[in-house]
Amino acid sequence: MASADPQAAALDTKAAQILPGAVVRFAGDSGDGMQVTGSQFTVAAALAGNDLATFPDFPAEIRAPAGTLYGVSGFQINFAARDVFTPGDRPDVLVAMNPAALKTNLADLKPRGLLILNTSAFSKANLKKAGYEVNPIEDHSLDGYAVVAIDISKNTIAAVEESGLNKKEAERCKNFWTLGLMFWIYGRKLEPTIKWVEAKFGKRPDVVQANIAALKAGHAYGETAEISHYRYEVPPATVAPGKYRNIGGNVALAWGFVAAAELSERPVVLGAYPITPASDVLHELSRFKHFGVTTIQAEDEIAAVCLAIGASYAGAIGITTSSGPGIALKGEAIGLAIATELPLVVVNVQRGGPSTGLPTKTEQADLFQAMYGRNGEAPLCVLAAASPGDCFHIALEAVRIAVKYMTPVMILTDGYLANGAEPWLIPDVAKLPRIPVHFRTDPEGFHPFLRDEETLSRPWAIPGTPELMHRIGGIEKNYHTGHISYDPANHELMSKTRAGKIAKIADDAPELKIEVGDDSGKLLVLGWGSTYGAIREAVSRCRERGLSVSHAHLRYLNPFPKNLGEVLARFERVLVPEMNLGQLVKIIRAEFLVPAESYPKIQGMPFRIEEIEERIRHTMES
Repeated sequence: MASADPQAAALDTKAAQILPGAVVRFAGDSGDGMQVTGSQFTVAAALAGNDLATFPDFPAEIRAPAGTLYGVSGFQINFAARDVFTPGDRPDVLVAMNPAALKTNLADLKPRGLLILNTSAFSKANLKKAGYEVNPIEDHSLDGYAVVAIDISKNTIAAVEESGLNKKEAERCKNFWTLGLMFWIYGRKLEPTIKWVEAKFGKRPDVVQANIAALKAGHAYGETAEISHYRYEVPPATVAPGKYRNIGGNVALAWGFVAAAELSERPVVLGAYPITPASDVLHELSRFKHFGVTTIQAEDEIAAVCLAIGASYAGAIGITTSSGPGIALKGEAIGLAIATELPLVVVNVQRGGPSTGLPTKTEQADLFQAMYGRNGEAPLCVLAAASPGDCFHIALEAVRIAVKYMTPVMILTDGYLANGAEPWLIPDVAKLPRIPVHFRTDPEGFHPFLRDEETLSRPWAIPGTPELMHRIGGIEKNYHTGHISYDPANHELMSKTRAGKIAKIADDAPELKIEVGDDSGKLLVLGWGSTYGAIREAVSRCRERGLSVSHAHLRYLNPFPKNLGEVLARFERVLVPEMNLGQLVKIIRAEFLVPAESYPKIQGMPFRIEEIEERIRHTMES
């Protein structure tokens, strides 16, 4: 009996090749809607039950000239029937909407990979902007790939003719035409995207009609254009039962802070100034006023951190978010929070630098800034998230440590984690551990720098508490009275006490574990932050080839896990891949006198699995 679903009927008549996974990259002008296309393809992959990871790549220029190399916007997704830890290395499929997108991305496409081109964009003017002297579609330079050259713009305009849109608006629907074609190639359903279009553009019925028509037309093109040998199916992955959603690092951070407000029963106050790639934390948190969250967009970075410090002084969870340039501006105020010993959470979503640097590209070059970027002896706790979903748990841990030890805590993520996404098992908040908060109410013997014997934290006394008037500030205080002190010995004592308090956090943090491999061996690959997925996959591949290599990953960077030195000593060699010029490796060498080897990458792009895999082999052969 024939299927009532036309998509199901198409699947019945055109057998698809079963694949364990696939990597797809969409690339085009910043106005071509590649981020929307990639996001909707991601939703389709998630609904199909695939595990996945994504990597959006934005141009740095807000309004880069159309057709230029530096105006290309990209979105890569790795989806599979197995666990996925990275957005993939080289794409199996590249969709290039213009010559510039082809020029900047072709080198990454796998040999004989599927290349889908929008021929209408390959005009003489666009070819010149991209640096092509001749049209690559015509000069056989693409013979090593499976090329599907389609006049997507023409097909789109024809498909949406009945919507009444003018030609310019009609052509803007070409991303949905392309999405429909990709849905056909990978056997994805149209209905979720149709519902999204209806909700997104509901106030413009003509736009809704046009985008849906373009989506269906692209899908129909796949059915009728004799490209059935490009039909693929990626089965669902086996995952733990529960409710999942796709989540990016910035959203996960925001949700973590909302959960922390519930678990600590304290209001959250975010002071922030917009900066790429951290702004989305502010945007997302602003939606949760009903959960006791206050967000304030300050006039600058200094005001943002100072109002967060004021919130902490008043008994709230003070948070400030930024990227490297903003953290530099916040440096003096962070030192104030260290001196006053207030629970402040500072989020640094790292990007390429120095100065304005690469505002839309990822980097890990702010570790030294986090560890040492303040005047005086000013230690604070530093944590690093390993994946987009891990940002949620890092946010909780940062708040827990901040209020328990009365100290600022800095969270390091980066543009890769902030903008990337992965399926995330939504936790049951009722099962998350509470974050206890204790305020001083007893005036007996009180002064603001009394010390808890276990944590060395000082008391948190909310202003206005009867008989607990006190004074704190940036000038050094006496250890025994809390009054201003210029005594040399007292300053040394207070400095050592603040450092000792940070060191004690190691007693309260999990020990470092081996993620992949044996507890000892020839080589340990030690990572931190967003290098997690690439290192894990590379080490796993090398172990499959019989190499004695293991992987450990740091989420606590100051203080280090108590057993880090012991773990390092169990391996003959240590390799540290970082998206900087070797910052963690310098600290490891200094702290543990281990001749750790640096593997730096500072190109504004995350590590590929194959890069680390090759370096592991080279290291073990040398």
